[in-house]
Amino acid sequence: MPDKNTEKKHHFINEKIIRPRLTRLQVVRRLLFWGIGAVLFGFLAAVTFVVSEPWARRYLSEPETVESSSVSIPKDEPETTPAPTTASPTETSDEEESETAPIEEVVRNEVERYEFGTEDLLSMYAGFNQLVQETNKGIVAVHAVKTQTDWLDNSVEVAGNYAGLVIAATPDEFFILTPREALSEAEEIEVALYDGTLARAELQGMDQVSNMAVLRLGASELDEGVAEKIKVLELGNSYMVKQGDLVFTAGAPAGMIYSNSVGTVSYIAKNISTVDASTRLFYTGAAGQAAQGSYMFDAEGKIVGWVTDDYRAEGDSMTVVRALSDYKPVLEKLSNGIAAPYLGMMGQEVPESKRQEGMPLGIYISRAIADGPMYNAGIQSGDILTKIGESEIVTMRDYQNCLDKLEAGQAVHVEIQRFDLEEYVAMEYDVTVGAR
Repeated sequence: MPDKNTEKKHHFINEKIIRPRLTRLQVVRRLLFWGIGAVLFGFLAAVTFVVSEPWARRYLSEPETVESSSVSIPKDEPETTPAPTTASPTETSDEEESETAPIEEVVRNEVERYEFGTEDLLSMYAGFNQLVQETNKGIVAVHAVKTQTDWLDNSVEVAGNYAGLVIAATPDEFFILTPREALSEAEEIEVALYDGTLARAELQGMDQVSNMAVLRLGASELDEGVAEKIKVLELGNSYMVKQGDLVFTAGAPAGMIYSNSVGTVSYIAKNISTVDASTRLFYTGAAGQAAQGSYMFDAEGKIVGWVTDDYRAEGDSMTVVRALSDYKPVLEKLSNGIAAPYLGMMGQEVPESKRQEGMPLGIYISRAIADGPMYNAGIQSGDILTKIGESEIVTMRDYQNCLDKLEAGQAVHVEIQRFDLEEYVAMEYDVTVGAR
């Protein structure tokens, strides 16, 4: 057998095909082809991104957590009675008579001589109509979207219609006051602005005591230029509202968004006991629908209260409005996403006549709300609240100022006086502050 190592190796011809070089014309054509292709691809990618990015950001992306600026709502102080002057009654009356009598007589004579005509009435209503139209720019329609099943088991989306007010704003967000019923079982919250723009909103804070809520509308949900058109309505001082003042209601007083009604303040009820506060109520002939959201404005277009059914008697034709100033501390907390503190009691200041009979100085608890923090701690109706923490409690204003400084979940030491057979006995409790 032949030796494999000695076997001859045979070489075959290897061919290599070499493509001819491209001509300059072919090189130019190919460069143009790839260049045009790159431009077309980039254009199509840009168009696709522009069209799909807003949709993807709105429906697919997780909501961003953005630290926003806090909302500050200054508190109003109740009006005070001016201190009497030291001048003698005779001197004061003489000065007033000599200074004011001629002026009053001149004014009375001028008013009697002036003949009011149709033009004066039209001019007055024209100015008022302009004020109402300007106010409407700060009113939004709140749609609480829910999914229900019809008779044929088909899923149907329904949306409740409520009125809300834009009451505050930061560079990135708007805050809307609306009835709490607008959020009942809502799966999604949508707001319609005055110009018809639709946008999603989120719950910022809710108060079960007053049945009001605050929504948060991000500026990023709005198209460019829309945010600048939203009017932030000014919060007025309801302590300055007087009986006989001209007011108007807006929101949904006639049951339809952007309706309004005019009237005067017929009566003011002060020091009305309510949960954890003492408030005042306005009675007016202007129409109002509490369920859908109706709000009262003064003659300058400032918000001074909202319509409530909590104090309305059956068959009463007057609209009852809860004063805004008493509610501002709670409203500030809700706007900042902070739960408003809650102790759960209704009370009134011990009058001087009862103090003379031996009743301790403090707040008489007329009702400890069932399952409330005070009730659960053991405090009862009829107790006299005298101290919370280090703060002495004498008036309802003391109580409200102290409560505003507390936080939900905080443990606080409470002192009360309880009548035991023949005398009041001091007792102490530890109460965990709740949330409204």
